[in-house]
Amino acid sequence: MYIDCQHLKIQFPIYNAQQRSIKRSLLTIAGGGRLSQSQGVTMVTALDDISFSLQDGDRLALLGHNGSGKTTLLRALAGVYSPVSGTLKTSGKISSLLDATLGMEPELTGIENIKLRSLLLGIPPQQLPSLIDDVIAFSELEEFIYLPVRTYSSGMILRLAFAICTARAPEILLMDEWISVGDAAFKDKAEKRLQSFIDKAAILVIATHDPHLANRVSNQQLHLEQGKIL
Repeated sequence: MYIDCQHLKIQFPIYNAQQRSIKRSLLTIAGGGRLSQSQGVTMVTALDDISFSLQDGDRLALLGHNGSGKTTLLRALAGVYSPVSGTLKTSGKISSLLDATLGMEPELTGIENIKLRSLLLGIPPQQLPSLIDDVIAFSELEEFIYLPVRTYSSGMILRLAFAICTARAPEILLMDEWISVGDAAFKDKAEKRLQSFIDKAAILVIATHDPHLANRVSNQQLHLEQGKIL
């Protein structure tokens, strides 16, 4: 497994920006660094000249303030965003905890959501029965697992989503901040499951504001500011 990112650049166009009075102010604030114009279209450069390489066993922490580009980089690694220049090559199945509730359908039951998410995660059908048993036992939803998710509390939804996302060992794991789920008793249980989940990953990339967490879980760090590596 590996990630090889070389001179990655991610840009987003903002159409009709010339009609907005805020544009001039933003350009002044940014000093032309993150905002530019191309053929009359305002472009936001979210990431610029990002390079790093990861191999089996590497744990990379992305550090920086809000808006520094951490989440954008994670989404680029997940294949959500395509670069306008540079290269991004990966080998290994990518699992992400960027949005644990992604793909949850409120009108479906807990069981049906487990089956739906298993399809999105690419879990083979023959593994589904054991996965369902594991998720039900860990989430502690009991009879609620047969009710529509719209009847759940927000905590119950997070417990179900967390149990599904961490049911299968990842190869390349992307995380946007450390996940904390449930009350005190369940939180301790979830922390142990999350740590085991992370330990099984060949490669970890985690975004965080906490330098102490970064020092604890990573062997490499990237400090980002306005989409660039410091």
